[in-house]
Amino acid sequence: MKTEKYKSAKEALEAVTKLYNKSVNDLQKGFDSFASGNIPKERVTSCYPYVRISTEYATRRDIRLSYGFVPRPGVYEITITRPDIFDHYYLEQFEQLLTNHETPLEVGYSNVPIPVHFALGEDFYLEKDLSTEQIEALPELFDQPDLNIMDDEVANGTFVAKHGQSLPLGLFTAPRTDLSIMRLRHYTGTNASHFQNYVIFTNYQFYIDQFIKMSHDLMEKGTGGDLKEDDAYSAFVEPGNKVTTNKNLKAGNDEDGFALGRMPQMPAYHLKRADGNGITMVNIGVGPSNAKTITDHIAVLRPHAWLMLGHCAGLRNSQSLGDYVLAHAYLREDNVLYKDLHPAIPIPALSEIQLSLEQAVSEVTGYQGYDLKKIMRTGTVATIDDRNWELRPAVHQNRRLSQSRAIALDMESGTIAANGFRFRVPYGTLLCVSDKPLHGQLKLPGMADSFYRQRVDQHMQIGLRTMELLREIGPEKLHSRKLRSFNEVAFQ
Repeated sequence: MKTEKYKSAKEALEAVTKLYNKSVNDLQKGFDSFASGNIPKERVTSCYPYVRISTEYATRRDIRLSYGFVPRPGVYEITITRPDIFDHYYLEQFEQLLTNHETPLEVGYSNVPIPVHFALGEDFYLEKDLSTEQIEALPELFDQPDLNIMDDEVANGTFVAKHGQSLPLGLFTAPRTDLSIMRLRHYTGTNASHFQNYVIFTNYQFYIDQFIKMSHDLMEKGTGGDLKEDDAYSAFVEPGNKVTTNKNLKAGNDEDGFALGRMPQMPAYHLKRADGNGITMVNIGVGPSNAKTITDHIAVLRPHAWLMLGHCAGLRNSQSLGDYVLAHAYLREDNVLYKDLHPAIPIPALSEIQLSLEQAVSEVTGYQGYDLKKIMRTGTVATIDDRNWELRPAVHQNRRLSQSRAIALDMESGTIAANGFRFRVPYGTLLCVSDKPLHGQLKLPGMADSFYRQRVDQHMQIGLRTMELLREIGPEKLHSRKLRSFNEVAFQ
């Protein structure tokens, strides 16, 4: 199949976008005709485009780089999807490759078909208007999602190229990315295009309520302060893709969308910036399964950082309700990631994240230096999959917690950090002590009311300030070489 070579990242992106759009348009036309009652004479198939680079030398301009280069000579490629979402991302990756290797990028069609479900988009309900006969005929006429090519072998370090097969340029294939884009719409109630590069996860609706209030205040005319179009939050998006634009900017009218009558499983809210470097906040609910599910899917969007802000059980007698816990290590007993990342593998603390979290706590609370220890401890966070862990025999439970030097226990943080490590997404955790079961302070009705009132707003302010500090650091310093494996892919 004919391919073209490009020495310009912009031209390569334009070429791959043109190929992708043609494939999708052909599939949409074929499906529209089929839905109207016209049975196609042959199977309707369109393929993803790909980008390939062939190198004779494994060089890079700067050995400090954590991405943007291939590890050794060879042929590398990646299938491409949704350039409307990933245009800025692809452009940066192409530029890095061209700069580091000074060899052209090759663009063409792959032999990987686009499932018709993915071509129709997140807001299309494929089978809504089809007859029973049409639904039965659909797999015979159109390509369906194939889970055999939607794994995480590259991210897990288990991918082995077959003889003559190109090596991967990125962690995710186009079908794997498309699957997560569709799943994000299902789980969060918002389209993937709204997600921002800085993501906060929480396990309580209290935080979301505060985020909604603060975001709406920012959007109101006269309350945004000295906002500038190049650095301000331009819009706020809620489940149902309900968009509220910033009245202080020339951002136009509020866009189409609607408030959902029933919340999705893990509702997401997006405080958007024009450059995509705003803040997304997701209520993931309780448990490591939810934590793995949402991070598995958000990872394909290649965010610059994600943080866990939530509640935890304090394990030390010296802690008080409302104190903060900054995780510098994780004891993982979540059981959901063991096959992908063994619990014996250490999850390192990332200095840029840790320092930003500590600085944010200091700025918001007013405590500095040694005084900061009055309200915040740094230590190991234990993450488990048993909500009723308090009922386990203490002789076994407490020994492991004590040996790991754990100071807090929750059900999400270790999983989120481990998936950040696995997917090369910078991660961090700041929790708030909501109960102390080992010391008789249980989370029972009426016992934590004052804690909720006093701490949620402050904790939210700390999280948002942390994201601002990380944005100031910049992605080139955030994406750490600590997260890169021996045979690393070139894409961030």
